[in-house]
Amino acid sequence: MKQKSLSERQLLSIAGLGWLFDAMDVGILSFIIAALHKEWNLSPTEMSWIGSVNSIGMAIGALLFGLLADRIGRKSVFIITLVLFSVASGLSALTTTLATFLILRFIIGMGLGGELPVASTLVSETVAPEKRGKIVVLLESFWAFGWLAAALISYFVIPTYGWQVALLLTALPAFYAIYLRIKLPDSPKFVAATNANKPSMMKNIKQVWGKEYRQQTIMLWILWFCVVFSYYGMFLWLPSVMVIKGFSLIKSFEYVLIMTLAQLPGYYTAAWFIERKGRKFVLVTYLLGTAVSAYLFGTAESLALLLTAGMLLSFFNLGAWGALYAYTPEQYPTVIRGTGAGMAASFGRIGGILGPLLVGYLSTQGMSLSITFSIFCLAILIAAASVIFLGKETKQKQLA
Repeated sequence: MKQKSLSERQLLSIAGLGWLFDAMDVGILSFIIAALHKEWNLSPTEMSWIGSVNSIGMAIGALLFGLLADRIGRKSVFIITLVLFSVASGLSALTTTLATFLILRFIIGMGLGGELPVASTLVSETVAPEKRGKIVVLLESFWAFGWLAAALISYFVIPTYGWQVALLLTALPAFYAIYLRIKLPDSPKFVAATNANKPSMMKNIKQVWGKEYRQQTIMLWILWFCVVFSYYGMFLWLPSVMVIKGFSLIKSFEYVLIMTLAQLPGYYTAAWFIERKGRKFVLVTYLLGTAVSAYLFGTAESLALLLTAGMLLSFFNLGAWGALYAYTPEQYPTVIRGTGAGMAASFGRIGGILGPLLVGYLSTQGMSLSITFSIFCLAILIAAASVIFLGKETKQKQLA
């Protein structure tokens, strides 16, 4: 049966809206952690577990749904994961205990972790090689709009109507999944490859770590771990860090909203550079910018420096994320692409578990924010080094 084809613009908008809903959920969580801290009188350790259990779910989801994407198709997994995190997010608005909230955050994390690498793989396999990097970075830019939506909802809704109403709004993507099922074709490369051959999941895992792909797998796992560790450690705590630095909850939401706006030019400049200068150039440049910004944010004393460093952190870090999602699927052939991308993302989510826990632990030990953010700075430098020494340029490479 012949698939319907979509223009690049249609594909980008359909996949991008799914990405936006993901970001809205993750973004709202950072504000809800700050609100629950006050409402449920949570300790820093309990706050950090909310972020970390989300990442545990993402790690399992990325692995499980990455493997499934190479078996049942990119489109099916995209829809399943979207429904999973949407419904669980809506249900979490009804919780009254931390334990139930954590269980639902785990389920939400599974959906989020599975959806992101599968969506980028689907888009990578569909667009032309000379536009692939730019389109995937533009896909990632929907993350910024999701964070902006989260910041706006948190600023206008949470203080007046409560965090429960904000979470109910994140359940809306479940209805969008019905539209996706009708409009979205599966990856033509996946359909062609699986018509010819469909190896077992275990064979795919072995091939990812086989001699031919071992170097890029090691590079990706280091890169994903360090980027996710620092991102979730820093960004899930941003509103809370602003409160720790003495600002009111509403003021901290306002300042994080300003910082979030800087994500958009970060994505768009990365999209512009990625087909001109290559993947490695964008990744290394934006990772180094992230490292410097993280150090400045942790040591900032004045509001002006705090906001400037926060905006630079958003600009460089999210630009690097765009390049990461463009670069990852290009390391493997179609038959193991979902598995390879999912395994790298899954390993990276272990960093997402440890990052928020580290911030919570160091806070209870009375450690200064400058030391905490210096650790994230070091992690980002290690990520940049892995790309420099182990990474191969994949600019305009024809996908196998």
